[in-house]
Amino acid sequence: MREDTALNKLVRTKDLYSIVPEHLVPLFDLCEYPWQMLPKIKDYILDLIKSGMTGYTLIAENVLVGENVKIYPTATIEGPTIIGSGSEVRPGAFIRGGVITGEDCVIGNSSELKNCILLDRVQIPHYNYIGDSILGNKAHTGAGTICSNLKADGKPVVIHGDVDYETGLRKIGGILADGVDVGCGAVINPGTIIGKNTSVYPLTALRGVYPCDCIVKSTKVIVKRV
Repeated sequence: MREDTALNKLVRTKDLYSIVPEHLVPLFDLCEYPWQMLPKIKDYILDLIKSGMTGYTLIAENVLVGENVKIYPTATIEGPTIIGSGSEVRPGAFIRGGVITGEDCVIGNSSELKNCILLDRVQIPHYNYIGDSILGNKAHTGAGTICSNLKADGKPVVIHGDVDYETGLRKIGGILADGVDVGCGAVINPGTIIGKNTSVYPLTALRGVYPCDCIVKSTKVIVKRV
C-alpha cells in the first residue's frame, strides 16, 4: 500500500477524459482544467439548443432529448438540459437545469442534478446528488453517493493536488474521470478529483486529488492496481 502523496495526481482535462461527444469537444478543448467548464455549462447548452441537434427533440422549454430516451412521469426536468440518446431518467429524479448528458446514461430514482456534465454511459442510479460536477465515460456512483459542492465557510474551492489550484469558484462538486466507480454512501467533498479507472470503497469521505488506476480504501490508503 502507498499513500496518495506517492502517486501522480493528474488534473488536466486531457488527462481525465479520453473520448468526448462531438458536440462537447469545443467546450472540453477550451478548458485546460475541467472545473473551468462549470461556469460555461448553462450558456453552452443554450447555444446547442438554439442551433439544434440532429436526432434530438425539444420536449419542453429548453429541454432537449435524444432518441429512445425513457423519462418516468414523476421525474422533473428543468431547462436548460440536454439528455443524450438511450438514456433513462427514473422516478423522482430532479434535474434542476444546466445539465447535459451523453448517450446511454442512467439518472436514478430520487437523484438530483444541477450544473453538471455526464459523458457516455454514466450511471448515477440511486439517491445521488450531483452538483457542479463532471463525470467521465462509464463513471458510476453507488447508492447515496453525494457530490458536495459548497464548502462550509462558503469560500472559493481550492484543488489540492501536487500543487494547490486556486479556482475562484465557490461551487465545485466532484470531477470524476473515465471509468471511476464510487461505492455506496461515499461523500465527494468540494473540488475532489478522481483519476481514470479508480475505484472507491463505500462510505469513504473523499477530499483532494486521487490518482488513476487505483483502489481508494480510505482517504489515506490507496492501492495501485496491478
